[in-house]
Amino acid sequence: MKYLLGLLVLLNISDGLLTYFLIRLGLGREGNPFLLELVHQPTFMIIKIAGVLLAALILWDIYQRHPKLALWSTSCFVSLYGVIVLWNLSILLG
Repeated sequence: MKYLLGLLVLLNISDGLLTYFLIRLGLGREGNPFLLELVHQPTFMIIKIAGVLLAALILWDIYQRHPKLALWSTSCFVSLYGVIVLWNLSILLG
């Protein structure tokens, strides 16, 4: 579970960095309506990192009581962010 949570944090931070560069290059936009206005602010990455760390802590807490649910949920989030990062990379390198 620790490795999955670490991967989730890494993928989320990668998504934030790739989104930032894609927007700066005019190749993309932020898909999260809550972060749309913040993507041009210096606090964008701080919010992304704080958000994923909070999510990881919540998933770890759930894991203590309901390991199967937490593993399944975390695996889904890792898969989702994996696809998002691959999509962003394909746009950046394409």
